[in-house]
Amino acid sequence: MPGIDECLLEVMRLPGARGASVVDWTSGLALGTIGESPNGDHEATAAETAEVARMTAEQPAFAHLAEGGGAAGAREAAEPPSTPVEDVIVTTHDGYHMLRFVETAFDSSVFLHLWLDRSEGNLAFARLRLGELAERLVLA
Repeated sequence: MPGIDECLLEVMRLPGARGASVVDWTSGLALGTIGESPNGDHEATAAETAEVARMTAEQPAFAHLAEGGGAAGAREAAEPPSTPVEDVIVTTHDGYHMLRFVETAFDSSVFLHLWLDRSEGNLAFARLRLGELAERLVLA
């Protein structure tokens, strides 16, 4: 089970990986970073991506409906301790940004952010691999 540093090293082995980080989406703080940052500042990127993650994870529209539940079931499903959102993908003209939420036994608010070069990366492969890494990540 890899820790943050080992996980980030594995992420950077993905074809086209330009940079990656592990971010706490409630505080916007980077818990670990590697490689390049899209805007040249890992901490600013962490805060910006945390805002996207927070806005996505807190929306009832993305929650699974509870069995037999309507809107109330969706609201309950969207509340902590976990988010039903697995990942968020943002595409730009030259790259992909993938935010992969990390589920843990405790109230986790952590995600992996991968910045992937569009011409060199494989989005489908990166999504699968990031999911595997998120499942194995050990947060100490």
